[in-house]
Amino acid sequence: MLLDVRVHPRAKREELAVRGGKLHVRVSAPPADGRANAAVCALIAKSLGLPKRAVEVRHGASSRDKVVFIKGMDEREVQRCLGL
Repeated sequence: MLLDVRVHPRAKREELAVRGGKLHVRVSAPPADGRANAAVCALIAKSLGLPKRAVEVRHGASSRDKVVFIKGMDEREVQRCLGL
């Protein structure tokens, strides 16, 4: 499943929020050397109860707007778990 995500790096706390039907992910990691991307994948995976390897950034690796691929869950399950 592909999911559109807006990333907010260097946040004071890590959290997931839904605004306007889009998932906003706040991570404390800086946007350097892929650390924010790794933190985004880890936070989404943890929220869905999946291993880290089940979530990966497919598009927008150097942008705040990303497309994240989630394997192992269908669209309805992801939407229900994340409140989309």
